[in-house]
Amino acid sequence: MHILDTLKERGFLAQITFEEALYEQLAKEPTAFYIGFDPTAVSLHFGHFIPILAMVHMQKAGHIPIALIGGGTARIGDPSGRTDLRQMMDDATIERHISGIKGQIGRFIDFRENRALAANNADWLMNLNYIDFIREIGVHFSVNRMITAECYKQRMEQGLTFLEFNYMIMQAYDFLELYRRHNCLLQMGGDDQWSNMLAGADLIRRRERKQAFACTFNLLMNSEGQKMGKTARGALWLDAELCSPYEFYQYWRNIADADVRKSLSMLTFLPMVEVDRLAGLEGSRINEAKTVLAFETTKLVHGEAEAQKAREASSALFAGAGSMEDVPTFLITTRQLEEDSRLTTILFLCGLCSSRSDARKMVQQGAVAVGEKKISNTDFVLGADDIPAEGMLLRRGKKQYCRLMMKR
Repeated sequence: MHILDTLKERGFLAQITFEEALYEQLAKEPTAFYIGFDPTAVSLHFGHFIPILAMVHMQKAGHIPIALIGGGTARIGDPSGRTDLRQMMDDATIERHISGIKGQIGRFIDFRENRALAANNADWLMNLNYIDFIREIGVHFSVNRMITAECYKQRMEQGLTFLEFNYMIMQAYDFLELYRRHNCLLQMGGDDQWSNMLAGADLIRRRERKQAFACTFNLLMNSEGQKMGKTARGALWLDAELCSPYEFYQYWRNIADADVRKSLSMLTFLPMVEVDRLAGLEGSRINEAKTVLAFETTKLVHGEAEAQKAREASSALFAGAGSMEDVPTFLITTRQLEEDSRLTTILFLCGLCSSRSDARKMVQQGAVAVGEKKISNTDFVLGADDIPAEGMLLRRGKKQYCRLMMKR
């Protein structure tokens, strides 16, 4: 099967330029393509997971991924989908983020023997001469056309800075540089990058008189039309320190029935025949499909050993089987309890709630339990003597747990 047909079948593809010509190019020879990752945090999050998996599919089909880290563009900030100006980062922060992201990408993509390439756009952006750049590159961009681009719409309402306005030109220049350096013919990425990607392909056509391509991916939306990948604590990070393997596992184990098929299709490498079989399970049997989804996604991100631990911990909580050792655990000190022993504070400290006000709201709504006892009093307190040696289970809702233990 052609790689574009594979990506279509699995639900990845949103928009493609010159589709027939791209089919021909990818069938003709191994083709270099790139996806960009701006180092806005020390870890990638679920929003990057779909582009990474698409890179894996492309590499398995014989094509050459270029993972472009935006060490230069991170100093400007992508305005796409933003209502406010991104916080500026210093050089040390950017370098720390780059280091973390490179390590994560290397877990998915095979960089051996030039099967894939890594690049940093700081290598060409940081030493540009401004006058030369706007004479050579800026002349090809129409301001009238740029301000209608989707990537600027939300920022236009609040006030788009000239700093951010440069982002499209910089990203387009990245594509041109990768074409010149590595004969990169295709840029892939999220659908929110469509206008930036078109600008890059058009710049190559104008400067080099060559055809280049752009291809975007669908966002994974739930059955209610909301982006998937958000937890009570925020983004679903790919770093185990920011989002534990158990928390990652539980997120996918607890998705709505209607979201199972698309998630299995996009987030695993299971054959589509198996995806269809699992997605066709009815009633309580759909939980089998959710368990497979949770295990496969966690295995991809954290490895098989951590996925097995997460599955056992989930079984211990919800089926009364398996080991409790890998249930998320928070060690609280006597000093912390002496300073503030309110349950609402403990719920915040252990990560079950995003803030103390969120914790109060959950308690008031009857969504919090200590052991088997539901708590509705926002002034409820826990003392050191209340917490047994083996720990105490705290629960938010039906599916979010934490084992509270004393640090003795």
